[in-house]
Amino acid sequence: QVQLVESGGGSVQTGGSLTLSCAASGNFLTINDMGWYRKIQGKERELVAVVRTGGRKDYNEAVKDRFTVFRDNARDTVTLQMNNLKEEDTAVYYCNADLIIQLTMQRDYWGQGTQVTVSA
Repeated sequence: QVQLVESGGGSVQTGGSLTLSCAASGNFLTINDMGWYRKIQGKERELVAVVRTGGRKDYNEAVKDRFTVFRDNARDTVTLQMNNLKEEDTAVYYCNADLIIQLTMQRDYWGQGTQVTVSA
C-alpha cells in the first residue's frame, strides 16, 4: 500500500556533490520522522540525517558539516544534499519514513536503497 521511491545515487569523485530524493506514495494519513540511513560495507547500518516530527534535524557527526536534509511536507518528500563527498561516504543509502497508516496503525517503511560511490 505504501512505497518510498528513491533517486539521485551515482558515482562521483572526491569533493563532488550528489542529491538524493525520496518520495512517499500510497495510502497513509501522515508522516512522522523521515530521513536517510546508510550501510557501509562491513559496518552496521547508521543514521545519516533525519527530520523529526516537530521539524528537528539530526545528523550523523561524520556528515554534519557537509550534508543538508530537508523536507517538502506538501509533497511527502525528503531530500539529502551531499557536498564535499569523501571516499568514506561510499555506501548504499536508504530512505526511511515513519508513517501513520490509520489512526491505530504506525509503521516504519524503507526504500530499496541507492548506491553512492565516491572515488579519488
